[in-house]
Amino acid sequence: MHRIEEILRKQIGLDATSIGSSVIERTSRLRMKQCGLKDAEEYDRLLAESPEELSTLVEAIVVTETWFMRGREAFAAFADLAINDWLPRNPKAEMRVLSLPCSSGEEPYSMVMALLDAGMPADRFTVDAVDISANALARAGNAIYGKNSFRVKHLEFRDKYFVQVEDGYALSPDIQRHVTFHRDNLLREGYKSGVRYDFIFCRNLLIYFDRVTQSAALNKIRTMLAPDGVLFVGPAEMPIVTDYGFANANISHAFASRMLETRSQRSEVRSSKSDLRLPGSDFDLPAVASLEMDRAVSPLIIARRLADAGQLADAEMLCRKHLETDDTCAEGYYLLGLVKDAANDPEAINYYRKAIYLEPNHYEALVHAALWLEKNGDVTRADAFKRRVERVRPKHQVES
Repeated sequence: MHRIEEILRKQIGLDATSIGSSVIERTSRLRMKQCGLKDAEEYDRLLAESPEELSTLVEAIVVTETWFMRGREAFAAFADLAINDWLPRNPKAEMRVLSLPCSSGEEPYSMVMALLDAGMPADRFTVDAVDISANALARAGNAIYGKNSFRVKHLEFRDKYFVQVEDGYALSPDIQRHVTFHRDNLLREGYKSGVRYDFIFCRNLLIYFDRVTQSAALNKIRTMLAPDGVLFVGPAEMPIVTDYGFANANISHAFASRMLETRSQRSEVRSSKSDLRLPGSDFDLPAVASLEMDRAVSPLIIARRLADAGQLADAEMLCRKHLETDDTCAEGYYLLGLVKDAANDPEAINYYRKAIYLEPNHYEALVHAALWLEKNGDVTRADAFKRRVERVRPKHQVES
């Protein structure tokens, strides 16, 4: 399966370790079965010869799980900056906003609702939304959403901007008209928007890339962000962007950053970051210094890298540290299960189950729980988890 992992890396920049080789293998073998193939080399050739099959595999691999107002603090900060910072400085211009990747539309539509609720004039902004998944974009264009898209506690926005229909909740056309969707790949050679955006949301994409691909992606983002623009990333990605020429905007829980304008400024920030080593570890982690700049940054991405480097004790320590502050984080328990699994610790299954309890459709936790049970001879329960896996995977593709 290494060849398939390499194809996915080149096509979409996917670092196999970010989701686990077992997930890629299982998805690829399912596609092989559906194509009537039993030999991996045959499937490699099919991927090389058929853009359609490669696109189908990418659709199966890409996880489009999202929901409205995910990370509410980021949307609040975005709207506040737009109204109180951007608007006074640009009394006549049109504000340009980008959501990348936009998945099935919940994020860009949330941007629009946040701006309108904050008092932004409806004719003063536009939102571009880009994703690699044709299926996700089709759902975004349809703009009818099921219950999984409404996971936050406060749902006033649903009452205001949605109408309940037979299939779920239909979004108001007044919100839809602000967003233009595009199918594209940030890593595609020649990708260039031709637009300088005042705000870019690129959340939970960089964590799936290796360091080289992260650098390439951020270099492209720099060309698209206005000099005084703001980039929003996921909680685990702030150490990445601050290590690549961005400065933390220091907005609590928003994970926002601005570009550093000069090379000397970047050098100053880099030199101010001390190389940190975790206790008992010889694994260099310069990016961890960014955690000192924003205590809200999740250490899970660092824990995953430590685990990949074989530093299981340090990875476990960071997982537990994260769970001390957020004991409802399914991803934290899932990663702790992976660490325990790698150490052949029977406690692994308990952490997988905890992740699944907190997030019943956590695909990776379900997959690894099934594998662990099968490996340890509990075939009956392994089969039960496998059935859940098969139910969940279509749900990612059909329901948001």
